[in-house]
Amino acid sequence: MTLPAPARRLWRPALTALAAALILAGCASSRGLSPEGRPLDADALHSERSLGAYAVSDAAFPKQDWWTALGDPQLDALIAQALAGTPSLDAADARVRQAIAQAGLADAARKATVGAGAQYAGVRVPETVAPEPLGGHYSGVELLTLSFKYSPDLWGGHRARWQAALGQARAAEVEAQAARLTLSANIARAYVSLAQAHAAQDVARAEQARAKQLLDLGRQRVKAGLDNQLQIRNAESSVASAEQQAQAAQQQIDATRNAIAALMGQGPDRGLSIAAPALLNAPVPQIPAVASSELLGHRPDVVAARWRVEAAAHGIDASKAEFYPTVNLSAMIGLASGGLSDLFTGDALLVQGGPAISLPIFDGGRLRNQLAKSDADFDLAVADYNQSLVGALRDVADALQSARSLDAQLVSAQRARDAAQSAWQLAAARYRGGLGTQLDVLSAQRPLLQLDQQIAALRAQRYAAAIELDRALGGGLSLTSPTSDISALTQSDLKASTP
Repeated sequence: MTLPAPARRLWRPALTALAAALILAGCASSRGLSPEGRPLDADALHSERSLGAYAVSDAAFPKQDWWTALGDPQLDALIAQALAGTPSLDAADARVRQAIAQAGLADAARKATVGAGAQYAGVRVPETVAPEPLGGHYSGVELLTLSFKYSPDLWGGHRARWQAALGQARAAEVEAQAARLTLSANIARAYVSLAQAHAAQDVARAEQARAKQLLDLGRQRVKAGLDNQLQIRNAESSVASAEQQAQAAQQQIDATRNAIAALMGQGPDRGLSIAAPALLNAPVPQIPAVASSELLGHRPDVVAARWRVEAAAHGIDASKAEFYPTVNLSAMIGLASGGLSDLFTGDALLVQGGPAISLPIFDGGRLRNQLAKSDADFDLAVADYNQSLVGALRDVADALQSARSLDAQLVSAQRARDAAQSAWQLAAARYRGGLGTQLDVLSAQRPLLQLDQQIAALRAQRYAAAIELDRALGGGLSLTSPTSDISALTQSDLKASTP
């Protein structure tokens, strides 16, 4: 029905005011909601004094195959085999594919869709419902359609959802690289533990050989009437103690081999073929002379956390766009007829379409809660990012300071060991010459064993510090970081265009 001109003039202001009120009602409800998290500036986390003594050139970043610096081909082969595929890496790669597919779904939602359909429908209305000519007869309809649907991204919500999903996919890709770095570092650390266990076994066997020599000498002296059975029993105790320590070291070797095999995604039999490590000296620790922001840009966990902050920021934009009116365009063209003979005639043409506008007015608080959740997601992502920054700098500082301290401890321990070796040799010589007692030899032998074990443990810790530093510096990975300055997100993007 067409309204007369006076009626249209009367209703037009009322309809305009109603439309404005609806827009205001829908848009004003998001006010007062905003995220609280603030990303830290990496360069504001001062580390110059702690790391300055180690700074060198940019060439100091570790290579992607950083473990080759340890100089053990067997370790190189173990890590290469593990990186070829393990359950943990397969899971990380599956998460990447999952995130990429989710980003593809978000991208598809931004685009128009076109579909075709064919349908046949028939109905028979009973005469008890409708008399003839409608009732009592069966009628069928053939329908061929071509449909078009498109929702213009007027407020950027579709694009924001796609960018959020893309950021999550990029974070998953970086985390897959982080999984490889973690796996290689874990294998290298376990390999160092295996080297320490072999070194402990070598120490125990050397001690066992020394104790047996002392036992043989004691028996000779008892036979010659120079000593009594007490000296032999003391020597036998030393032999048994060294044998027990060798057995304990073998147990550690077996357990570490099993651990390495499990890290490689293999059964324990794979560990049986791992020979004693032949590690060279751990490389001298050094870091690049760059700012903290660039230093941490090589860390996969930090870069992944940055991508998640970026994704969460776009999630807020998408939630805000939900408060605005949405426009949907749809069209359908087709052919409909009661029989195939008339289906392709001009009279069978079917056309339907037009725009549809919708605006949320009362939704029970759904949109506000969705925006509040997006704000909280952003705050959580920022907190994770900030914690990653702090933890990354601590990892670097710990590894460097540990390496420096361990180097000094090794020098001191080696001096002590050299002195203990001289003391033991002197005591043994005096005992063989009848100038000393077996107690003197045992007393001199005890610190020598302890120092050998201590040096083996310190060397293992020194290797571990070198491995940890390579991991803390990003393991030589080349990562793509977000281009935006996340420290400005909450000040510009997240507070802009608040509905």
